[in-house]
Amino acid sequence: MKKRHARWPRISSTLLCCLFCAAFARAQTDKIVIPAGTPEDHDLQAISNEQDAAKKQAMYQDFVQKYSTNPAAVAYGNWQISQAYQTSGDLNKAMDYGDKALAGSPHNLDILVSQASIAEQAKDNARLMTYVAKGGEVCNSIGKQKKPDGMSDDDFNRQIVEEKNGAKNGCDFLESAGFNAIAGENDPKSRMAEIESFSAAFPDSKFSNDVASYAMYTLGPGQLNDQARLFAYGEKTLAANPNSLPALLLLAGSYVDDPKAGSLAKAITYSQKAIAVAKADAPDADKARRLSGGMAHSILGYAYIKQDKTQAAIPELKSGAALLKGQDDQQYSIALYRLGFAYAKLNRMNEAREVLMEAVKISGPVQAMSQDLLAKVNGARAKGH
Repeated sequence: MKKRHARWPRISSTLLCCLFCAAFARAQTDKIVIPAGTPEDHDLQAISNEQDAAKKQAMYQDFVQKYSTNPAAVAYGNWQISQAYQTSGDLNKAMDYGDKALAGSPHNLDILVSQASIAEQAKDNARLMTYVAKGGEVCNSIGKQKKPDGMSDDDFNRQIVEEKNGAKNGCDFLESAGFNAIAGENDPKSRMAEIESFSAAFPDSKFSNDVASYAMYTLGPGQLNDQARLFAYGEKTLAANPNSLPALLLLAGSYVDDPKAGSLAKAITYSQKAIAVAKADAPDADKARRLSGGMAHSILGYAYIKQDKTQAAIPELKSGAALLKGQDDQQYSIALYRLGFAYAKLNRMNEAREVLMEAVKISGPVQAMSQDLLAKVNGARAKGH
């Protein structure tokens, strides 16, 4: 899975003195408004004209104290102090002052992006995901506000389009930063917490399939090994996106080894759905679709073996092996082992031997099992079975 990177430039300290129309004041995102001509405006112009960074920082500190009863002024001043500390490399103070700015303007997407950028630079995933979650809430709220009384439908729709366009870069940055944090997280518990936070913040994310794959890996064997939570996550993912290949494969592969009554039937249902969604035999099928289709055929064949429908298993396993060859050696070896087992179970020893001879060439967890089964098949052939 390819990790995606995104970068957001440090927010400029350019003076925010323009007036916003009443329509935008009613929008879901906060905007800092400091009217032109006010004492705050004049002081900010003086600060902006100061070239010495240390003096400018002190002037912003004085500005925050002087206008402590003006939430917009305090939020803006703290935001500028935060960015100054980021520039100087003091990331902890940068985040602290940014949090003060957010306290005065909690739905301000620009400040949230700035804070996420600082947290990303500090490699503080916990705080980064906090800003990502808050930012996702803001991004999802755009367009869902009630139309103000007296505003025409055209004006309201135009406002929504403009606000969405204005927020796009910030929302894209937060979404990418959150995914990057998940992709780079080494601790399974932390990764799963980040996944849950991200999924709530960006339910329709462009990274949904990749995030689902990370969730399944994290909840599976070798990581958290939490099967109940894995099933719950997979079912929840499918409820939101019935064609999610990672979720379909997760549930098919997990249910096929689950001893509970009815689990094999579920494994068959999900693997068949995965085959239909992947369309791995289509001329335009890419590697990911071929891999998904091959795994689904392999799981379906395995489920048929466990149901003693071995004859029906063979075409599925042959299809799976054909699709997986050259795509993923480990999944290919699993499909070969299962196919060899099915042939042996039907006493088709020559075919079993041919398949297993291929399987034993592939290093990995299935190699020893394939060697053991091949030895039994060779022994049966020697006895004329």
